[in-house]
Amino acid sequence: MKILLIISILFLTKNTFAQFITPSPERITKHINYLGSDKMKGRGTGSKENAKAAGYVARQFKKMKLKPLGTDGYYQPFTAKIRRVIVEDSLPETKNVIGFLDNGAVNTIIIGAHFDHLGMGLQGSSKAEKPEGQIHNGADDNASGVAGLLEMAKYFSENNIKETNNFLFIAFGAEELGLQGSRYFVDNPTVPLEKINFMANMDMIGRYDPKRGVGIGGYGTSEQWPGIFKNITTDTKFFTDNAGSGGSDHGSFYAKKIPVLFFHTGGHDDYHKPTDDPDKVNTIAESGILLIEIQLIENALKLPKLKFQEVKN
Repeated sequence: MKILLIISILFLTKNTFAQFITPSPERITKHINYLGSDKMKGRGTGSKENAKAAGYVARQFKKMKLKPLGTDGYYQPFTAKIRRVIVEDSLPETKNVIGFLDNGAVNTIIIGAHFDHLGMGLQGSSKAEKPEGQIHNGADDNASGVAGLLEMAKYFSENNIKETNNFLFIAFGAEELGLQGSRYFVDNPTVPLEKINFMANMDMIGRYDPKRGVGIGGYGTSEQWPGIFKNITTDTKFFTDNAGSGGSDHGSFYAKKIPVLFFHTGGHDDYHKPTDDPDKVNTIAESGILLIEIQLIENALKLPKLKFQEVKN
């Protein structure tokens, strides 16, 4: 009931009550069930299932009529460096998946999430006692974030809102191997870095604990963020953290002096284990988290380009 109230407020704000598209738990569930299924075998970098996950994102972008802005259509291929390879035929070729919503604006907001995970426990940093040969589904890490990415892309591309910024939606590859997809992008950007307003990253947003709430990092990366966070309408508990660096893809953008936000529902006993399964993701709560993100972005769109601020330790 509370989530419906928030959705109604957003409807009224845009004066399109009957037709307005908002984050859907049903669509989130569909995306997570596909990406986190056993058939995807954990989406390990270089695997055919990893390529299928990239193709899934690209097809969704195409349905939303986003402009391809990779170097090969929606794809930005790169070679990942695998530090720990147990199988000899493990291939390091992967890609970022990039879709562009062109609003004819000067500046662009990047919304991102990584789509890779640990595969069959043969690469990466599994926390299972005997990981080799076990499917690491990565439903929370990070099928939940990719589902959020697709919902954000749908919201901004299909609601006929002419925003004051363009949007670049990126599904990053090889995050689990050291943020390699986002690092490759910032070193080989398909939009000029100086035209990026800020970057919002979603990594593990599917295991909401109402006692903890969702953490939103990057609060200290621009002096404008505190004002942007005012008057957020939500019954989803959240807290802020100043840090802009960290173990996910927003850190690559912060290193280039770009303001960031990072959405994360925290660690749990299934982290980097074969037990991170789709049925454990709270898609209703995730839709509430996305509503917070939408409001923050829309508040930021009322301002000029954000100014980067280094976070003091």
